Amino acid sequence: MPLQNAEEHFRHSLDLPPPFRAVTLREAGDAFEHACRSAGELGAGTLVVVGRFDLAEFALVLEPDEPLAVARRIFFGGMTALVDALSAVAPPQRSIAIDWPGTLLVDGGPVGGGRLGWPRGTKETMVPEWLVFGGMIRTVSMSGAEAGLHPHSTALQEEGFDPAGSDRLLEGFTRHFLTVTDCWYENKFAVLSKSYAAKLHSGENSSYKIDEQGDLLIRRPARPVERRKLRSALDVVSWLDPDTGVPKI
Repeated sequence: MPLQNAEEHFRHSLDLPPPFRAVTLREAGDAFEHACRSAGELGAGTLVVVGRFDLAEFALVLEPDEPLAVARRIFFGGMTALVDALSAVAPPQRSIAIDWPGTLLVDGGPVGGGRLGWPRGTKETMVPEWLVFGGMIRTVSMSGAEAGLHPHSTALQEEGFDPAGSDRLLEGFTRHFLTVTDCWYENKFAVLSKSYAAKLHSGENSSYKIDEQGDLLIRRPARPVERRKLRSALDVVSWLDPDTGVPKI
């Protein structure tokens, strides 16, 4: 999953390791949509960031060298890096987990999540021209609702996170993602998938495994193994409100 070096023509205050570089959109921008629309121009390693105080929103452009059916498994790497980055800035005793496939939970409450995009019409056996991993995390609640009205959702500020920590979170994500790409280069998908599966929000008496196709296998006592396909799961971004363009409350 190469992060090819390109001419650096973007500047931002984020302290990112090579070969990452950041481009910042105004508050009304959409990082994921912009990255997907302009991926060929932006190049691999570009981190598109939206300058909002209530959301940590970004999209990372990648240039895969494997067929889509294999390359899309990098989604697990993006989610793993995002959880590790969030855990690094979390207050003590806060649990960070994933609800399949890409919803982020803090102490059981959804705060956002990750998604993956690729060029429309790309066949499973074709190498996509680009992939985009996008992430969005609610840092401050802007609903204006009384506390307790939406007990199943939360925001980082409500969970005791530093409200000024969005930059640290994004910087941490890029550094953890470098670890992910090392696993990818070394053909260690089993290591990557095991790390992701360990971060899944676990149900009672359930165990999780990601197979070579990227599908989730759920095992429960005295029940057949349940398979959830990655391809179909990525088609629906369950944590995103399509009307507002921000995480659901």
